Amino acid sequence: MRGRLLTDAAALADYEILEMLLFLGIPRRDTKPEAKRLINRFGGLAATITAGCHALRDAGLPQRAIEALELAAEAAVQLSRAERIERVILGNWTALEQYLDVPARSLQPPGLSALLLNNRNQLLGEHRWPPDVDAATLGREMLRHALERHATAVILVRNRGDAAPKLTAEDRDLHARMERTAAALSVTLHDLLVIGRGDWVSLRQRRAR
Repeated sequence: MRGRLLTDAAALADYEILEMLLFLGIPRRDTKPEAKRLINRFGGLAATITAGCHALRDAGLPQRAIEALELAAEAAVQLSRAERIERVILGNWTALEQYLDVPARSLQPPGLSALLLNNRNQLLGEHRWPPDVDAATLGREMLRHALERHATAVILVRNRGDAAPKLTAEDRDLHARMERTAAALSVTLHDLLVIGRGDWVSLRQRRAR
């Protein structure tokens, strides 16, 4: 099975992939019957891996096997997110608004994000901090991430959740400080956006709608 994984992984059946994952948490035991049982119970490989720890525990899996499947599920989420990010180009307001998904983001906990872009406005990554992050920490970490990703530009996004999306003096001061910090390493700070109650405002363009 290991040889097939390295030479022709695409030919492995769903139960065989699950069998190998289960072996990581249930060593020295034939896990094929358990893999087939779980696939029959949940309806497929993807459904089994994403069933969640409570459902897997109810299905009789030991903790280490559950952890192996949870790790596989999280890896799939991260790979999917990375693939989605690599295709995103934030070259206009419409593309930016679509990526931000303002109504959904308004339901998330308040915080501050930095969108890292290259010179083609391609999104390289997004990094988030709590709403009370201080300017010194934000500037230091923002530039560190920008250098690691070889970013040439940054867009700051403040999410206020269910509060009104208003630009405050604090926002303007933060933008000015981050603009100076970014310029020191030839990184451009494009804008600062504030999201709240399903809407958003921008320091550069008062409203997108």
